[in-house]
Parts: sequence; structure tokens; C-alpha cells
Amino acid sequence: MSYKPQFKVKATYMRGGTSKGTFFNIANLPKKAQENQEARNKLLQRIVGSPDVYKKQMDGMGGASSSTSKAILVGKSEVEGHDVDYYFGQVAIDKDFMDWSGNCGNLSSAVGPFAIKEGLVDDVPLNGVCCVKIWQANIKKTILCYVTIENGMVKEMGDYEIDGVAFPAQEIKLEFVEPVDQSEELFPTGNLIDDLEVPGVGTFKATMITAGIPTIFLNAQDIGYKGTELQADINSDIEALKKFETIRTAGAIKMGLISDPLEAKTRQHTPKIAFVSPAQDFITSSGKEVKAEQMDLHVRALSMQQLHHAMMGTASVAIGVAASIPGTLPNIASGGEEKDSVTFGHPSGAIKVGASISKDGNKYIVKKASMSRSARIIMDGEVHVPSEIMD
Repeated sequence: MSYKPQFKVKATYMRGGTSKGTFFNIANLPKKAQENQEARNKLLQRIVGSPDVYKKQMDGMGGASSSTSKAILVGKSEVEGHDVDYYFGQVAIDKDFMDWSGNCGNLSSAVGPFAIKEGLVDDVPLNGVCCVKIWQANIKKTILCYVTIENGMVKEMGDYEIDGVAFPAQEIKLEFVEPVDQSEELFPTGNLIDDLEVPGVGTFKATMITAGIPTIFLNAQDIGYKGTELQADINSDIEALKKFETIRTAGAIKMGLISDPLEAKTRQHTPKIAFVSPAQDFITSSGKEVKAEQMDLHVRALSMQQLHHAMMGTASVAIGVAASIPGTLPNIASGGEEKDSVTFGHPSGAIKVGASISKDGNKYIVKKASMSRSARIIMDGEVHVPSEIMD
């Protein structure tokens, strides 16, 4: 058998918020991967380093966590009124599949700078703020990404700090426009709080919402937690992780996202599962003390069956929207009453998110949700790929 050298694909490795991923201009993918979904999945999985039975992604760009096992495709938009189309792929670490069912809110902040770098955005100012109009093609929603430009280039460095990221950078504001279409149900069960029956586990109060990303909220105390837990407290407990996945599966069925529990195995990115508690003092994963008065509530969320080290951006949208509506579990945990923003504690610190919500009869209308993140190019060049992956 003759040796076939690796081939190269132009790629950019970026941090966006508290996530990292490998970004591709769709036009730079091999033609077979542009035209065929299965070929595209195999290519991106191999680049990231999956599936890896050792769960380390040692032979790829991934970082062996849900926050770093991500592939992002960006191209000139085919949707009127938008600059770029953005496809987000969550790559399973040890299993042979990719999940294209949702979005990464954190990496949404990097899409704008990447699109500008790639020349996909028209009329970029020499100086000022460029609003990149993004069509999130997975979920068919609009995201506005406000990127600071200096001397015709993206300003990456600044003094804006994010809990969960060690170094400051330039602030990037995000607006998720109508994260739930008016034709869709914000609360798919029709209730602000449901009794969620979980076979073999129990029945729990739950708020299930579709804003940002489908999310199931539980009360921390109902499942035996304080709500100030860190990653090691959850991720080292195999039985707890199994219980969370069983609850998530039951919630996915209740929300109408799947019809059979077996479907949850190939839909791990959505829905998310999170637990909430009232504001209380806690020590972050970095050892920093955060006082109760600095936040409205605590939220801990799992992504790809692991507790997240901070908070997913799309789940932050769900938190902001749910906490703004009186009667939901996040709202009750934050003290009740209508709100237009909340600050919530997570394992790495705290973050503020906002939501603009109106009401038409009994129906809640989410006009937009907002938050700030930052993004930075870490590597720009070519990733090498074993040739047999495209055979």
C-alpha cells in the first residue's frame, strides 16, 4: 500500500467567551466536504481528534472538553439582511458523531471577528464598531455581533475580563434577536413550571424553555445540591452524571425534542440541563470569593454530560429570559418579580445577561437577549489531515 501524505485545510483556532474552536471558511473546505454532510462530519471529527476512546483528543485540535471540542463553519450569507451564515458543530469526544442541533453562544462572539478577517463582511469601517449580522443556520436565528475596529483591523486586546478566562481582551457585545420566533412556544409544555416525571429517579419541579437553547431548569435542593458546586463535585460522580442524563432525556421527551429515550444518545448537545439556587457566598474554581450581594442567583449547567466550567453562552440566554419572567424556577431563585437583566453565579464567577420581553395576551414575546463576551485568534494557518479520511 503506497503512502498518501496528509493534506492541508486552511483554519483558524479561536477563543470566543469561555469556549475554543476551530473555524473554517466554508469555501476553504475540500469540495467533497462542502457537498456531502457525512464527508464533512468525518473531516471535522478527524481535525478535532474524535472519536477518541481515551477521551483526550491527543491527535487533534480538540481540548478534551465540551468547551473545546467544537468546529465552526462560516460563509457568505445566503439569507437577506445578513453578512454571514454560521454553522456550529459540537464534536463528541469519544463517540462517532457530531451534533448540529444547537448553537454555541460563546463562540458566536468569535464569528464576527473571523468573518471580518476572512473578508466576508462588506463596509467594515476604518475605525469604530462594526455590527456583523450573523445568520445562525443551525437554529435559523439572527445574532448581532458588535466588533471594535481600529485602523481597519479587529481590535482584539483590551481590558474586558470574563470569569473563566485568565486574560482580558476587547469587549464584544452580542444580541440574540428574537431567540424564540413568535410562531414557536417559549415554554413547549405550556407551563412555567412542570412536574417532570423521571422513570427510576423521581419527580421534580422543572422549568423547560427554548430561548437561546432548549434548557431544563431544576431546583438545586430538589436534587441534593446547594447550587454552588464546582466541576469536580459533579464530574467526579459517575452516578450523578447518569442521573442527570436520565433527567435530561425525560425532559427532552416532555419538550417534544425526541420521542424515544434512545434518541438522546445522538442528541447530546440539546437540551441542556441546569440547576438553580438563590444567591449565596461561594468560592470560585480559581479560589476567588464572590459575595451573595454580587449576584441574583446561582446556576450550574451541564454540557455534553459534564458540568460546564463556567456557562454556555446559549444557556446564558435561556437563563436571562427565564429569570425575567415571574413564576419560573430561575425567576423564583432570583427573588421573583419582572426583570430586564440578571447576574448569575457559575463555577468560575458571575455574568450579567439581559432580555427584552413583552407580552401579547398570555404569550411572552422575546425581542432580544444580550450579553458581552470577548474573542481572540490563537492560531491562523493550515491544519494537516490524514488523507484516508476523505477516501
